[in-house]
Amino acid sequence: MRALWALILGAALVIAQTLQADARGAPESFADLAEQVSPSVVNITTTTTVATRGGPIPELPEGSPFEDFFRDFMDRNGPGGPDQAPRRSQALGSGFVISEDGYIVTNNHVIEGADEISVEFFSGTILDAEIVGTDPNTDIALLKVEADTALPHVSFGDSEAARVGNWVMAMGNPLGQGFSVSAGIVSARGRALSGQYDDYIQTDAAINRGNSGGPLFNMDGEVIGVNTAILSPNGGSIGIGFAMASNVVTRVVDQLQQYGETRRGWLGVRIQDVGEDIAESLGLEEARGALVTDVPEGPAAEAGVESGDVILSFDGADVDDTRGLVRRVGNTEVGKVVRMTVYRDGETRTLKITLGRREEAEGPVPAAAGADEAEPDESDVLGVSVSSMTEELRNQLGLPSGSDGLVVTDVDEMSEAYEKGVRAGDVITEAGQQKVATPDELEARIDEAREAGRKSLLLLVRREGSPRFVALPVDEG
Repeated sequence: MRALWALILGAALVIAQTLQADARGAPESFADLAEQVSPSVVNITTTTTVATRGGPIPELPEGSPFEDFFRDFMDRNGPGGPDQAPRRSQALGSGFVISEDGYIVTNNHVIEGADEISVEFFSGTILDAEIVGTDPNTDIALLKVEADTALPHVSFGDSEAARVGNWVMAMGNPLGQGFSVSAGIVSARGRALSGQYDDYIQTDAAINRGNSGGPLFNMDGEVIGVNTAILSPNGGSIGIGFAMASNVVTRVVDQLQQYGETRRGWLGVRIQDVGEDIAESLGLEEARGALVTDVPEGPAAEAGVESGDVILSFDGADVDDTRGLVRRVGNTEVGKVVRMTVYRDGETRTLKITLGRREEAEGPVPAAAGADEAEPDESDVLGVSVSSMTEELRNQLGLPSGSDGLVVTDVDEMSEAYEKGVRAGDVITEAGQQKVATPDELEARIDEAREAGRKSLLLLVRREGSPRFVALPVDEG
C-alpha cells in the first residue's frame, strides 16, 4: 500500500512540475533563434535631398546692435551662399527578407520621400533597393533588391494564433547601433492607434527608433508582426511597443507584390457604432453592429442600403462594431458579390452588394436636398432650440441651396443633448428615421416614440456635411 501511495505521489509531483514548466514557458536561451533568423534581417539607410532656402533680413530699428550681425550672417549664408546648396539627409530603419529573390518588407515611414535606399545584410553585404509599392494606411512598404545568389528569408506566421503572454523576439537597428535582438512577451492584442485598418500586437520587447520595419518573431522563427511604433514620453523604449499584425501585413504585401498598390474592398457608407441608447431607440435587443449615417453614390446605394440601417452581418460574419466592419470590407476582394444583413424598421433584410474599390472611391458626400422655402418656425424640444430652414440660414451655414432639415439655434448646457455633442449650427435632418423639416414634424416624432414606449428618439445630425446619429431621451408629458 505504501508503495502504491509513493507511486501516486511521485506521479503527481512529475505532473505538477510539468504543468509549472508549461505555465512558465520561458526559453533557456534565444541564441538558437537569433542565429537562425539573423541572416534575413536587414538594416535600411535612406538618403533624401533636402532643399534649403534663405530668408530676408529681419526688420530691425535703424542703429540696432543686431543690424550688422544679421547682415553679415545673410551675406555669408544668403542666396548663393554655401548653406543654400541642397543637402543630403539620412535616416535609418529595419526590414526583413521574405523571398530568396530579394523582396523586403519594412515600414512606409522608413522609406517615404527617399531618393536612395540601401540595404545592409547581416553578412555585411550592402545592396541598393527599389520601391515596389507602399501602403500608408498600414505603414507597410515592399522593397526589392537584386542579388547574385538566393537570399536567406523568413516566413510569416499566423498573428491570430499569438496569445497574450507568449514569448516574442524583436530584431532590427535600434538608434543606428546595428543588428540587435530584444525579447519580451505579447502584452496585448488588437490594438488600434490611428488607422482604419490597424491591428497591432503590443509587446514589452524593447523597440526603439531604428527598429521601425523590423520583424517581431514567435518562438518558431515566424514573423507575426512588423515593429512600427512605440509609446514613450522621452523617445526611448518604456516597454510599450506596437507591431502591425502579420495577418494584415501579408494581405498588403501580396497586393503590393502583384499590383504595386493596394486594392481594398469598398462598401460606400458612412457608419458609427451602436450605443445602448441608440439600440434602445431602434428596438434592437443588443448594442452591436454598424449604424449607417449616410449612403453616397456607390455599391451600397445601388444595393438599396439606406441611412438608419444597422449592418448586423457582412459576408457571413457578424458585425460587432464599425472598426471590425471596415477591416472586413477592406480585406474583401474588389468586385466580390457579398450578402449583408441589415436591421430596418424592426426587421432584418439581406442585401446583395458588389464591392467597389476603396482607392477609387470619391470622398465627398452629397448633402440632402429638397427643402421648400418657408417662414421660419421655432421650438424648444429635447433640450435644444430648433428653427426650420431658411435661405438665410443656409447661407450662414454654408449649405447648398435646397438643403433640408431643422437648424439647431441653441442648446441647453444642462441637457443630455449638450453632453452628447449637439451644438448650435448643427442640422437635424431625421428623427425616428424619418425626415423632418419643421418643429411640428420633430414634435410628432417625439410623440410617436413615447406612444411606442421608447425611452429615446434617434436623431440624424449633420455638421459641416458630416452626419452622425444621436439618441436623446424623450421625457413624459
